[in-house]
Amino acid sequence: MAPPSAVPPNSVNSSDKPSAAVPHEPGISESKAKVQMPKFPGPPAFADKHAERDYLKGRLAAAFRIFGKYGFDEGVAGHITMRDPVQPDTFWVNPFGVAFSLIKKSDLIQVDHGGNIIDGGPVRLLNAAAFMIHGAVHRARPDVLCAAHSHSIYGRSFCSLGRKLDMITQDSCSFYNDHVLYESFNGIVLAEKEGNDIAACLGDRKAALLQNHGLLTVGDTIEAAVFWFLSLEKCCQAQLAADAAAGGRGHETVKIHDEDAAFTYKTIGTPRAGWFSAKPLFDVIEKECGPDYLQ
Repeated sequence: MAPPSAVPPNSVNSSDKPSAAVPHEPGISESKAKVQMPKFPGPPAFADKHAERDYLKGRLAAAFRIFGKYGFDEGVAGHITMRDPVQPDTFWVNPFGVAFSLIKKSDLIQVDHGGNIIDGGPVRLLNAAAFMIHGAVHRARPDVLCAAHSHSIYGRSFCSLGRKLDMITQDSCSFYNDHVLYESFNGIVLAEKEGNDIAACLGDRKAALLQNHGLLTVGDTIEAAVFWFLSLEKCCQAQLAADAAAGGRGHETVKIHDEDAAFTYKTIGTPRAGWFSAKPLFDVIEKECGPDYLQ
């Protein structure tokens, strides 16, 4: 159906008449403009939890390659975690100090909620901040399979403003009423309390803007968490540019109406939409990297 604000009040019994509001294409009647979005496919299902673990570790390694490709690594900062399907009270994470662009499935380390490394590759170093933030999120959110955090340039720039996203683009509607602002910065997250505070602030949302720090996204799939991070980064970039351009002319950006943002969210902001939107990213990284990341 058309977005709420595109449907005039008197259109209930006159759907064949061109709307006075802007339809999907100028001059097209609403009835002709009704094209249903196809149903998104979903991630594979596994009967064997060990087979699922092996598959997910490969996807997590691919996620790091994607982050490396997009420049989301800076020194040793940044981490992506995946809840282990065999031992759900543990998670897999990148070893501290290994470049995102070089990470293989065999490099990943498994960590319990006591901060102990119980399995993994040859470099068994754990980023304490990764444990404090992601451990708290995984404990608080059993629905979350994956959490992603990095110090991306536009994300951390936007996070210095102490505000949430404005709904100024279709893409930003993915985060309509589904992101939070964590209004605190106490240095590198090395204390359990701050990790818990971040998790509490995140609540049941899929993204957090960590003030003076960077972006945090979560998902019920690795793909969704990765796509939300890339999309949120680009939304931050778009708003920084749009605010600067509008401010330079003494204007403000045009905001999307709440009802239209909510309508758009239902198509592009769902967990399944996040998984499907990431598919091209993972397909390309597989083609570019070959089987190396799966070793």
